[in-house]
Amino acid sequence: SDSEARKPPTEPGLVVTTRPTFNLCLLQTYRIPYLPIMYSIEFIVGLIGNLIVICGYVFCLKEWKCSNIYLFNLSITDLAFLCTLPLLVNQYNHEGQWQFSDFTCHLDRFLLYNNMYLSILFLTCISVDRYLLVNNPLKTYRFQSKRGAMFVCFLLYVSVTLALIPMLVIIELQNGGSCTDYASSGSAQYNFIYSMCLTIFCFIFPQCVMIFSGIQTTARALKKMSKQHRRNISLEKPLNLVILAVGSFTVFFTPYHIMRNLRIISRMKSLGFLSCTKSYIKAGYTVTRPIAYLNAATNPIFYFLLGDKFRETLMSSIKSIFHRMFPCFGRRDTQASCSSYGLGGRREEERGKTRLFSDSSCKNPSQSCSQLPTRSLAVGSS
Repeated sequence: SDSEARKPPTEPGLVVTTRPTFNLCLLQTYRIPYLPIMYSIEFIVGLIGNLIVICGYVFCLKEWKCSNIYLFNLSITDLAFLCTLPLLVNQYNHEGQWQFSDFTCHLDRFLLYNNMYLSILFLTCISVDRYLLVNNPLKTYRFQSKRGAMFVCFLLYVSVTLALIPMLVIIELQNGGSCTDYASSGSAQYNFIYSMCLTIFCFIFPQCVMIFSGIQTTARALKKMSKQHRRNISLEKPLNLVILAVGSFTVFFTPYHIMRNLRIISRMKSLGFLSCTKSYIKAGYTVTRPIAYLNAATNPIFYFLLGDKFRETLMSSIKSIFHRMFPCFGRRDTQASCSSYGLGGRREEERGKTRLFSDSSCKNPSQSCSQLPTRSLAVGSS
C-alpha cells in the first residue's frame, strides 16, 4: 500500500521510499509435476521388470544358487518399494493433500525406507558374492551356501525393520493434511543424529564394502583373464556385475543422502539458514529423491548380467511361449512349412523330422503320396 511504501522523513526534506526488490527466491515457479511423473514412470517400468524376474525365478529356474537367492530377495524388496509410490503420486496430484489415514501415511513411508535400505544391503551381498566367486571360484564359503544365503536374508529383514522403527514416530501427518517426508518431519536435531546413523551403517559402510569388492574383483579378474581359457571359468559376467553395481549405487544414492542430511540441517533454527538457502536445499533434495528411487526400476538389469543360467532359462521360456502363440513366426523351418500350406502342400511330422510332400507329384491317382520319395527340410538348406 501507499502508506507502507512511503515512510516518514528522518530529516527535513528527505523522503525514504521502499521499492520492490528483485529476489530469486520469490520468483514465480512453474508447477511442473516432477515427482508424480518420475514416480509413475519408475512404478510402471519397475513393476514390469521385477514381475518378469520374479515369475522367471518361480516358474523357470529349477536349480537355485546363492546369488539367485540374493537376487530374488532384491526383486521382492524392489517390488514392495515400488508399491509405495502410487500413494505418493496420489498425494502430489491432490496438491500435497494426503487422502488416506494417518496409519497409512506412517506405513507407506516406513515401507519405502525399509525396502530401500534392504535393496542397498542385498546389492552389497551380491557384490561380496561376486568377489568371492572371482577370488576363489573353486571354493564355496558358508556365505555362498543356500542355507547361509537364506539366513543372511532373514537377518537383514529383521535388522533393517528394527532399525527403522523410530521412523514411525518421526514421520507425521501435518495439520494441512500432508504426509511429509522423513527429512521434513519432527525435530531437526534428533532427526539429524538418526539420519547420520542410517547414512553411516546403511549407506557409507555398504558403499565401502562394494567399492572394496569392486576394486579387488577387477584386479583379480584382470590377472586371471589370461588363465581362464585353461581353467574354463568365465570371469567377465561377475566383473561386469560388480562394476555396474558399484557405479549405479554411487550415482543413485550418494546425492540423495547428501541432500537429505543438508535438508535436515537447514531446518535447525539455531544455524539461522536464510529462507532462500532453505528453498534451494529443499529443491535439491526433491530432485535427488526420484533419482535414488530409480534404483528399484533398474535393478532387473542385474538379473540378465549375472547369468547363472537365469537369463538363458528365462529367454528360452519366453521364446517357447512365443512360438506356441505364433507358430508361423520366427524359425526358418517353421516359416517354410507354414508357407507351404499356401502352395497346396501339407506338413507331416515323422520320427521328429519335418517332411514336405507335394500333391502335384502324385501322377497316379491310385498311388499314395506317402509312397513317393520325400525331401527333408533342413534349416538353412537351399
